[in-house]
Amino acid sequence: MKTGATLAVFLLASSMLPAAGMAGAGGAPLCPADSVTCLDRIQVTATKRPESTLDVPAGTTVIGARELRESAPQTVMDALHGAVGTFVQQTTPGQGVVIVRGLKGSEVLHVVDGFRLNNAIFRNSPNQYIALVDSQLVERIEVVRGPMSTLYGSDAMGGVVHMLTRQPRFEGDIWQANGRLRTILGSADRSSLSRVEAAVGREGFALSGGATWQDVGDRRIGGGERLRPTGFTAHAYDLKLRTAVAEGHTLSASVQYLSQPRTPRYDALVPGFGQEAPENTLFLFEPQQRRFAQLVWQIERDHGWFDSAELHLGRQDIIDDRRLRAFGTPGNEDRERNRDTLTGLFGQFGKSLGAAHYLSYGFEWYRDEVASSRTRTDLANDATVARAPRFPNGARMDTQMLYLADDWLIGDRVDLNFGVQYSRAEVRIPATDAMPAVTLAPDALSGSVGISFKLRDDWRLIGNIGRGFRAPNIFDLGMFGERPGQRFNIANPRLEPETVTTVDAGFKFGGSRASGELIAFHSRYRDKITTVETGAVRTVDGTDCVADTRGCLQVVQNRNVTALDLWGVEAGMRYHLDAPALELHASATWTHGEETFEGRSYSADRVPPLFGKAGALWRPRADLGLELYAYYAARQDRLSERDMGDPRINPDGTAGWVTGNARIAWHASDRFDLALRMENLADKRYREHGTGLDAAGRNFILSADYRF
Repeated sequence: MKTGATLAVFLLASSMLPAAGMAGAGGAPLCPADSVTCLDRIQVTATKRPESTLDVPAGTTVIGARELRESAPQTVMDALHGAVGTFVQQTTPGQGVVIVRGLKGSEVLHVVDGFRLNNAIFRNSPNQYIALVDSQLVERIEVVRGPMSTLYGSDAMGGVVHMLTRQPRFEGDIWQANGRLRTILGSADRSSLSRVEAAVGREGFALSGGATWQDVGDRRIGGGERLRPTGFTAHAYDLKLRTAVAEGHTLSASVQYLSQPRTPRYDALVPGFGQEAPENTLFLFEPQQRRFAQLVWQIERDHGWFDSAELHLGRQDIIDDRRLRAFGTPGNEDRERNRDTLTGLFGQFGKSLGAAHYLSYGFEWYRDEVASSRTRTDLANDATVARAPRFPNGARMDTQMLYLADDWLIGDRVDLNFGVQYSRAEVRIPATDAMPAVTLAPDALSGSVGISFKLRDDWRLIGNIGRGFRAPNIFDLGMFGERPGQRFNIANPRLEPETVTTVDAGFKFGGSRASGELIAFHSRYRDKITTVETGAVRTVDGTDCVADTRGCLQVVQNRNVTALDLWGVEAGMRYHLDAPALELHASATWTHGEETFEGRSYSADRVPPLFGKAGALWRPRADLGLELYAYYAARQDRLSERDMGDPRINPDGTAGWVTGNARIAWHASDRFDLALRMENLADKRYREHGTGLDAAGRNFILSADYRF
C-alpha cells in the first residue's frame, strides 16, 4: 500500500509538470502549432451553449475532430483511452463503456446530438449499447465530470458523455460538393474498416450521407496467443439534412443506423478467474442494432423570452437479441429478442439579461417501451418452448424534467453558475408469471452551484457542489433471469431512487503555451441500487438444487442497500515549445471508493486504478508529426467481494502495466492524410482492470484519408 500511494503521488505530481493534455487518447492531437486555441477548447455540454472549457467551472474532457481521426478508434469509447478522468472498460471486443469518477453504465448519462442514449434497459454496470454509435460519424466527444442532473435530469450522476456527430455546412451561393474515403487496417486483430461519405449543398442548405463497414478478426495478445472467438463485424449508415427555413431558423433531420450482426461474448465462452469451465458453449449477440432519427429546430434570434432555442424530436430503437447455449446443457439453445424504443421531445432556451446574466431553461419528455421474449429449443427434436423473458414484455417508462440555470458574472473576476431542476419518472411493469404488475412514480428536486474565480486572464480557481439523481429503470425493477457469474436475478418491485452529492475544487489554466487542470472531488452516493444475494439457489428452470453444483445458480436481487463514498484527483497538462516544435503532454487520474452495507465498509466495485498517459509530439515540418507516448495503470488490489467473485478480475488484483507507443502522421496534401500508429511496441501481455480479456499485443494501425 505504501508503494502504491507513493506511485500515485509521484504520477499525479508528474502530470502537472510541462506535459499532458486536457483532451485525449492515442496521444495528443497533431494540431497546428497554435493547438492550445484549437476549436476543441470550446464545449457545449456543461452549459448547453458554446463556452470555453477554461471558463466552465467543471471538469471537462474534449476529444476533437482531428484527434478522433488520427486515433482511429475501433469503437467510439476507445477514443477516451488515457484521457483525463475517463477509464475505458471492455467486456468483449465490439463493446466498451467509460467509467467517470468511479461510476459507470446508467450512473453516467450518454447523449448523442443532445438525445439520450441511456434507455430503460441500461444497466448500472458495463454494457454494449454505447458501441452502437458509429465512431467514424462522431466529430467530437465532450465529457463533463461530476453530477449534471441540473441540466440533464436522471442518470447524470458521474457525469455526461456527449457524442456530437458531423454537421454538413457550406458557404456561398454556389452549389458545392465534397466527400471523403477512409481506410483503417489493424495487424493485431487483422481488422479493416472502410468509410465513404459525401455532402452537397450551398449556404442555407446541406445534405450529407455516409456508410461504414468494419471487419475485426480474432485478437492477438502480447506474446503471440490469439484469442478465439473475439472477431465481429459491423456496418453503419447515416444521412443528415440541414436547411435554413427563415432568417435565424434552421431545421435539421438526421438518421443513424448501426448493426453488429453476430458478436460473441468472449468472457462467457472461456473459463475465467476461479472457474474450471466456461459459463456457455455459445453466446452471441445476434444482432445488436441501433436505429435513430431526429428532427432539430434551431432558432438564433431575439424572441423576447429567448435569444436562442433548440427543439428536438427523436426516436431511438435498440435491438438486443441473443443466442446462447449453457455449458453442461449443450442440447438446449436459448433465443432472446429484446427491443427498447425511446421517443423523446425536449427544448432548451437561452436568454441574455444584460452583460451579467445568461439564463438557460428547458424541458424534457421521454417515453421508453420494452418488448422482450425468450424461447428454448431442444436441438435433438427441434421442440421450442417459451421461457421468462430477460425484461418484462410491455413495460414502459415515462420521464419528464424542467430546469432553470443562471450564469452570473459578478464583476471582472467571479463567474457563478447555479441552477435547479425537477424530474419525475413513471415506470409501469405489467404482471407476469414471476411478479404482479408494478407502478412506480419517483421524483426528485436537484440543484448545483459552481464558481470560477479569475486569478488572471489564463488562470481559474473553480469549485462545485451538485446533486445527481437516478430513477430506477426497467432493468433495475424488472430485469430477471440468468446472469454472468452463476447468478439468477429476480425482480424487486420496491426499489427507490438513488442520489449522489459531489463536491469538487481545483484550478484550470490555458494560454498560448500551456493548458491544464487539477481537480479533487468527493462524492457521497446514497440508496445505491446494488445486486445482492438473497441466500436462495435455483436452476434456470426454477427447480431446487444444491449450492455449488453445476447448473445451480445463486438467486440475486437489486435493492437500495448500500452507500458509496468516492474520492479522486484528476490532473492533466499540455506544454508547447517553439524550438524545437515540441509538445509535451501527460495526465493522471486516481479514484478511491468505499462502500458500506449493513454497517460494514469495504472497497467499492470496479474502481479503476491510478491511470493515465504521457508523451511528446515533435513537428519537424508543418505537414509531419512524430509522437512517442505511453499509457499506464497502477496495480489495483483494492477489490470488493463482488470483484473477487467476478471471473473477469484476478482475485489477487489486476497487475499494473505500462505500454510504449508511437505515431506518425503525414499531411501529404489538402486531399490526402496518412497515419501509422504502433501500439504496445514491447508486445507486453496485460489486462486492463475489469476487462473481460487481455489487451492487444504489438499492433500496427494504418489509416488513410482521401478528400474530394
